[in-house]
Amino acid sequence: MLRTTPIAVLLLACTGEPTPTGPEAFVFPANTADAVSNYAAIVEATYADTLAGAEALDAAVGAFVAAPSDTTLADARDAWRASRVPYLQTEVFRFYEGPIDDPETGPEGLLNAWPLDEHYIDYVEGDPDTGIVNGTEPLDGATLEALNEVGGEKNIATGYHAVEFLLWGQDHSDTGPGDRPYTDYVTDGSGTAANQQRRADYLVVTSGLIADHIGAVHDAWAPGATYRTSFEGDPEASFARILTGMIILSGFETGGERLQAALDSGDREDEHSCFSDNTKVDMVEDVRGIRNVWHGTYGTVTGVGIVDVVTEVDADLASTITARIDESLALAEALQDPFENEIVPTNADGNARVQALIDSLRTQEDLLSQVFTTFELTIPSAE
Repeated sequence: MLRTTPIAVLLLACTGEPTPTGPEAFVFPANTADAVSNYAAIVEATYADTLAGAEALDAAVGAFVAAPSDTTLADARDAWRASRVPYLQTEVFRFYEGPIDDPETGPEGLLNAWPLDEHYIDYVEGDPDTGIVNGTEPLDGATLEALNEVGGEKNIATGYHAVEFLLWGQDHSDTGPGDRPYTDYVTDGSGTAANQQRRADYLVVTSGLIADHIGAVHDAWAPGATYRTSFEGDPEASFARILTGMIILSGFETGGERLQAALDSGDREDEHSCFSDNTKVDMVEDVRGIRNVWHGTYGTVTGVGIVDVVTEVDADLASTITARIDESLALAEALQDPFENEIVPTNADGNARVQALIDSLRTQEDLLSQVFTTFELTIPSAE
């Protein structure tokens, strides 16, 4: 997972050396400011839906721990899956040190960090006493945030994947997700595992933190908010930021960190949502988020998209990118569930499906990088 690599280094990796600026500075199309403003509206709307999903998840988690049963556990799991759909579509808003991943205040590492070492949170097969749940630390938001990544990047204490593990447990099945029993949360003396109340408290606190962090990011993109006003006030620089998010999510993050790494290892532990078997959805919605930005459309928000700005400069390139994004989305949708079987070394057809998506995303990365250089955008200094 990418969290701290400098933007300049990543852009160099994506685009190579920038095209030297000619004797006359490049003139951005007149619709650039409209595209940037529409992008900001898409960001706000997507985070609003993400916040609603996080709040629904928090409510379902509260109902589950109040009355643990197969039904309330299934409801909480469904709410988790539903909450992931809009969140994944926000990932294209990353990678340029905006509100989600500002190096000082951005909560991304507390929201979606992975891969996750299950031992750090709760019991695992063969080790019933491990993890924070079976420890003595206070189970409050500040403590869990402070424990996130202590001692290693896989020591994840908060976020969607921590909640995922607490709801599903380890996945030992080749045909389905984890099967943690609801009785892990029963506190009347008949429950399974140990420390049922601490497990429930941990789940409630972590779920609530997701909503808190998403709410803060959403507020930064609200109309009139300081960050959004600044973003819309510098459309040429913001156009570069928008492209940066699209480029890095396409190739480095989705194509590389999430797909290529999993395919190379063939290990189910390397899939993005390994406890719930939600990984195919992760891939589809990440690509859909890129498509939303490209076309300038999300839900009821519609307007000038990045495609419209690029078309003014190079219509053929814009058309090629449109076709490539559509192809990437189709290839993501063609992945089979559960994703962990697609990466098994002996599954030639599954491996081919994953590789086809990787190749398409890498091509997509290269094409979007051509926009960066076509617009004579200078890669910022790493200093």
